[in-house]
Amino acid sequence: METWVLTERDVTRLVESVGRDALMDRVIDRLAEGLAEVGRGRRALSPQRGGFTREEPVPGIWEWMPHREPGDSITLKTVGYSPANPGRFGLPTILGTVARYDDTTGALTALIDGVLLTAIRTGAASAVASRLLAAPDSRVIGLIGAGAQSVTQLHALTRVFPVERVLAWDTDPSHAASLADRVAFLGLDVQVAEPHRIAAEADIICTATTVPVGGGPVLPADAAFRPHLHVNAIGADLVGKTELPLDLLRRAHVSPDHPEQARHEGECQRLAPHEIGLSLGELCADPSAAHALRDRLTVFDSTGFALEDHLAMEVLLEIAAEHDLGLRLQIEHHPADALDPYALTSAHTAAGSTTTGADTGANTAALAVDRV
Repeated sequence: METWVLTERDVTRLVESVGRDALMDRVIDRLAEGLAEVGRGRRALSPQRGGFTREEPVPGIWEWMPHREPGDSITLKTVGYSPANPGRFGLPTILGTVARYDDTTGALTALIDGVLLTAIRTGAASAVASRLLAAPDSRVIGLIGAGAQSVTQLHALTRVFPVERVLAWDTDPSHAASLADRVAFLGLDVQVAEPHRIAAEADIICTATTVPVGGGPVLPADAAFRPHLHVNAIGADLVGKTELPLDLLRRAHVSPDHPEQARHEGECQRLAPHEIGLSLGELCADPSAAHALRDRLTVFDSTGFALEDHLAMEVLLEIAAEHDLGLRLQIEHHPADALDPYALTSAHTAAGSTTTGADTGANTAALAVDRV
C-alpha cells in the first residue's frame, strides 16, 4: 500500500486552488459538525496529548496527539512548540506533521504538514466558539499576541462576524507593527494598542502568546472589560502556563474544548470543577444553551486536541483529491513474502505497479476519509 503525501508545494497549490476564505469556511463548518457529534455522544473525544518538555538547548515541548475513528482510521499529529524558533532559527514556533493510518491494518495512508493545518484548525475552533458565545454584531477584535496564530485567529473571526477594527498588542513591538501587513488581505483597520484599551473596547479578544509558565496574566486584572466580552484563550497549553486573570475566569462562563485536558493544562487548571461550564461540544450540540450566554462574559478555553486535526486533515485531503494533488510513495516496506522481512522486493514493486500524483484514480477517494 502506498502513502498519499502532500508536500509543501501541494499544500500551497491546495490553498491557491480554493482560496483562503473557502478553506477556512470548510474547516469551520467541519469542526462545528464534528464537535456537535461529540456533544451528542455520537463521537468520542480524542485522548489527551502526551509529550516531552525540554530545557536545552532551547526551551520547548514535543507532543503527540492521537485520534481514532474505529474501523476506519487513526490520525496522529506530532508537534513541536519552540518559542525561540522565529528569532533564533527563522522557523515557525509550531512545527508538526499529521499522519493518517488505516485502523484495520495499521498501514500509513496519508502524510501532510501540520504547520498550516494547526494554525487553520485553531483559528477555526475559535470561530466556532465565538459564533456560539459572542455577540453576533461583534465588530472590534482584540489580539493579545501578534504572532503567527493571530493571523488565522483573525481570519477565522472575519468569516463569521462583521469585523471592522482590530486592536493588537505583543511583547515584541515588531510583531504588533507587522500584523497589518500580514493580514492586509482582510482589508481591516489594524491598530497597535495597549492591553487596557483592548480590554475596554474589544467585543472579542484572542490571547495567543508564548508567555512562560507562571508569567501570566497577559490581560490586566484591573481592566474594564465590556459586559458581553468573549475571550478565546489559546495559549494555555502547559501545566502552569495561563494567560487570563483568575478573577475574569471566575466571573465568566468558561467553555473548554477538551474538559479533561483543559483541567490539566488549560485555563481550567486553576478552576474548581463547579466553576467550569459546558464544553464546546455540548454547546455545538445545543446552540440555544450558548446563545443564552451571549450577554455576559464568556471564555473559550482552547487547548487543541486531535479530533480537530483529524477533521482539518479530512478537509485538506478532500480538496487535494478534488484537484489531483499529492504523491503516492512507497514509504513502508511491504515485503513480497509477508513472513520474511528480508524479502526486500516489495509486493507492490513485484507487481510492476507505479503511481504518481496524477495516477491515483479510485485510490484517491479510497484513502480520503469519508465525511462522517
